This record gives sequence, C-alpha cells and structure tokens, in this order.
Amino acid sequence: MRQLPVSDGFNLIEQMRRASTSVVVNISEGSSRKSQTERDRCDEMARGSVIEIDSCCDLIGEENFVAIENLEELGKKIKKPSFYGVI
Repeated sequence: MRQLPVSDGFNLIEQMRRASTSVVVNISEGSSRKSQTERDRCDEMARGSVIEIDSCCDLIGEENFVAIENLEELGKKIKKPSFYGVI
C-alpha cells in the first residue's frame, strides 16, 4: 500500500472535495426550488457527484494508495438504496 501523494496526477483529493461540496450545495439548492422539475435536476446533479466520489475511491483502491478493505465500508454506504432516497 502506498501513501496517496499530495499532488497525484489525478488530483483525486481535490476532486473528491469538489464533488462532496457539490453534493451538499445541490441538495441545498434543490430544496429551495419551487418546481419539482428543478428539484429533480438538482437531486440528479448531487447523485452524479456521489458517483464521482465513488469512482475516485475506486481509482484510489486500484492504485493501491489505500487498502481495498478500508474503502469497502464507504462503498457500501454509497451504494445503499436508502442513501439514494435522500437525493
């Protein structure tokens, strides 16, 4: 297992920070919208950011930066159907 570099070629840490911020911001924005269509659009964007975080975790595991076992619990939470019921 290797340490995740501070400045890896993919900038995965920064990408995950941006995506996680996007989840919160899109849920907040969607909750303020009056039309269901607008709320659904914001929820879909938040859902896409969650998938982006999951993909970054996959890359981190594939590159052996972190043990796969350490990522499995997060992966289970992300893929849990009730999680998607929130967004």
